[in-house]
Amino acid sequence: MAKTIIGLGDPKAARKYSAFIAVDVGRKSYVNRKFMGTGVEAQTPIQTLPHLENDAGDSISYDLVMQLRMAPVEGDAILEGNEEDMKFYSDSLFIDQARGGVNTGGRMTRKRTIHDLRKLARARQSEWWARVFDEQFFMYLSGARGVNADYTFPTTWTGRANNPLVAPDTYHLIRQNGTAKDAFVAPTATQINTGLTLTSIDQAKARASVMGGGSSGIPALEPCMIDGEEHYVFVMHPFQEYTVRTNATTGQWLDIQKAAAAAEGRNSPIFKGALGLFNNVVLHSHKAVIRFNDYGSGANVEAARGLFLGRQAGVVAFGSPGTDLRFDWHEETRDNGNQAVITTSSIFGIKKTAFSTDNYGSLDFGVIAIDSAIADPSNASL
Repeated sequence: MAKTIIGLGDPKAARKYSAFIAVDVGRKSYVNRKFMGTGVEAQTPIQTLPHLENDAGDSISYDLVMQLRMAPVEGDAILEGNEEDMKFYSDSLFIDQARGGVNTGGRMTRKRTIHDLRKLARARQSEWWARVFDEQFFMYLSGARGVNADYTFPTTWTGRANNPLVAPDTYHLIRQNGTAKDAFVAPTATQINTGLTLTSIDQAKARASVMGGGSSGIPALEPCMIDGEEHYVFVMHPFQEYTVRTNATTGQWLDIQKAAAAAEGRNSPIFKGALGLFNNVVLHSHKAVIRFNDYGSGANVEAARGLFLGRQAGVVAFGSPGTDLRFDWHEETRDNGNQAVITTSSIFGIKKTAFSTDNYGSLDFGVIAIDSAIADPSNASL
C-alpha cells in the first residue's frame, strides 16, 4: 500500500509544525492562557498588538489618550478658543528574532524515524518557548531579572530587541507594610508583619483606585474587565502565598476564609483550588514571580516581587516570517546526512507599558510591584 511520506526538510512539514508550535505554546504558557488579549481594546493585563504580523517593520508605537481636564464653560461664556487640546503619551515596542533548536544526533544514536523526532522536538521546543515567553513577561513587568535559579535567561539579562528592563517608579512600587528595602527581615514562624500580608494588596487596590486621571497628569491604572465586572489581578510567589495563608491575625486570610464560607459555602473559589477573590482582586500564585536575595540591612534577606496588574500592564507583538504564523520550523541534515537538526524561531517583542509624562517622567501604566520578604517554609534549599 502506498504511503504519503513528508521527508526531512519538506516545506509542508515546516508549515504544519509551525502551526503546532503556536497552538502548543498558547496552551502551555501561563501568561498566554490567563492574561492575554488581542488589540488595544483588550480588557486584559497583557495585550497582543497585531500590527506587525502582516506588515513590514520592527517597531510599534502606541498612545495613551489622557482624560480631559478643562472645567465646563458655563452659561453664555465664550467656548471658542478655550477648547482643550487632546494630550497623548506614546510608547514603542520593538521586535527581533529569537531561535532555539535540538540536534537529534546521528542515525545510530537516534534509532527512530523522522516522524518521532518531529513529535519529540515539537513537545520539547513548545515547552521551551512557553517558558521563554512566561519568564520574559515576569521580568519585564517586574523590571528586573532577579535571582530565580530555574530561569533559562542568565542573571545578567537586561532585556532584548531594544526593549530594556525598566525598574518600577515610586508611584508603582509598594514594599510590605511601608518597610524600606534595607529594613526587610525574613518571615518568622508566626508569619506576622515579616512577609506579605493582605494589607499590602489592600494598599495597592486603594492606590490603583485613585491613581491618576483628571488634571493630575498621571495615567490612571485601569482595571480589567472579567465577566463584565471590573477587577484587578495579583500574581504572587508561592512563598508569598504561604505567608498570607498562614497569617492568623485579625483581618487576614483566615477571616477571609470564614467570611467567604459563611456567604458562599463550598461555592467559594477558595474551596475549588483557586486562591480566590479579595477586595475585587483576583489572586494567583506562580513560581516564576521574580525573586531577590539582597534585601535587609545585611543585603541577605530573600524577597519576591508580586505583580498587581490592571489593563495593558504589558504588551507583546509578533512579526510573522512571511508565513502568517508566529513560529517558524526548520529541518536540516548535517554531517553528510547523518545528523538531523530541528530548529524553531519567532520574531517578537515584549515590554512593560510605560509612558513619559510632562511632570513625572516615565511612569508605569498598568502594574504595581509589591515586594515582600520570603522564606522557604520547608527550610529546604531550592
